[in-house]
Amino acid sequence: MALGARSTTGWGATIAVAMSNYIEAGSIIAIAVSLTNWQERFGVGDVAVGLLAALSANAFGAAAGAAVGGPLCDRLGRKFIYTYDLVLYMVGVLLATFAQNYTMLLVAFVLTGIAVGAGVPASWTYIAEEAPAQHRARHVGTAQLAWSLGPVVGFALAVALGDLGLLGNRIIFAHLFVVAAITWWVRQGLPESAIWKDEREVAPVRGRGLRGLFSRRANLTALLFLFGVYAFWNTVAGQAGIFMPRVYQAAGVQSATEQNLLQVLVWVCTCLATVVGFMRYGDRVSRRVLYAVGAVTGIVAWALLVFSDGSLPTLLGYALLWGLAAGIGAQAFYSVWTSELFATPYRASAQGVLFFAARCAVGLLSYWFPTLLTQRGVPFVGTVMIGLLVVAAVVGTVFTPATQGKTLQQIEAERYGGVIDVRPAGTARR
Repeated sequence: MALGARSTTGWGATIAVAMSNYIEAGSIIAIAVSLTNWQERFGVGDVAVGLLAALSANAFGAAAGAAVGGPLCDRLGRKFIYTYDLVLYMVGVLLATFAQNYTMLLVAFVLTGIAVGAGVPASWTYIAEEAPAQHRARHVGTAQLAWSLGPVVGFALAVALGDLGLLGNRIIFAHLFVVAAITWWVRQGLPESAIWKDEREVAPVRGRGLRGLFSRRANLTALLFLFGVYAFWNTVAGQAGIFMPRVYQAAGVQSATEQNLLQVLVWVCTCLATVVGFMRYGDRVSRRVLYAVGAVTGIVAWALLVFSDGSLPTLLGYALLWGLAAGIGAQAFYSVWTSELFATPYRASAQGVLFFAARCAVGLLSYWFPTLLTQRGVPFVGTVMIGLLVVAAVVGTVFTPATQGKTLQQIEAERYGGVIDVRPAGTARR
């Protein structure tokens, strides 16, 4: 059957698009569980390891992809990104699978980072635009669930393949290639976003993207709010995602299998909290209360890690609480709010800018995190993490937007005083 003859719609489309998040998270975890083996194989130091992390899908690589992909998504369409991003991703993970030296590995991490950076903002945009207003959190939560499943599978594979050493790590990267190839094929049957098509038919390209984004006060206030929510929280999550096995090691857990099993527990709890908490109640209860519960739970988790004795019960408590917090925390709400608070002509551009800024923040800390952890220990880096989480908790709780249950068009009319018109002067809507 020809590609153009297939049609993927409804929940099938939501799941296909949400796989961007599985692929992103899977990349980060594949890096996280392999860094020590790569370091030993290529004989590089902590600074070189930090550079790998900083330029990967976890940080600057993804930031660069988002900066380019977001505006392109608004100008050329949501489906345009899905036609090409996974091709670049597959090249990157193949390079990682067969990497023979540090340079080859670094290039692989940069390419995968750029690909997921372009794809993830587009996925949140597409899902939100296609979702029913009364069930937007449920649909967007699918992306959060996919993101959480990536670490569950990645760390579980790391445990199962642990005895194979670096070969096992290469197999994990290879599995990401297979998932990406299947996802790319399914996505060829996706229709374009209906909201984007309707808006595009009555309004030409002028005024879209970054120019329109930074020209309106409503956009600037939303950018500041969402940066306060996501960038601060994600800086913590970024370090936890890629360096947590090293944190466990510094806390006294020397077995790589035990480190990875703790991470499996974290992400299983995140999956459960996403389904039972965010997807079930994100459209039904006060978002302010739900967000605050998740934010406080995350702070308690890191306080437990920093200020306790580092025993196994303590680490299990951290894994349980941090996993639950992540399922109903900042990323889940950010993925909904960032689609709701911006008009269609620059919705994806806004996500690209925010994703770029957040991943740059992650990258700056990632470059120095291994050295800080070695030299200053868990109490120091953990206290920094708690400070960042407190900022995200306050911003999100105090300034929770009143968008729940409203259509994107209703929200747009309220925030901008009417539906945004990006036509040149003197033209009229058809």
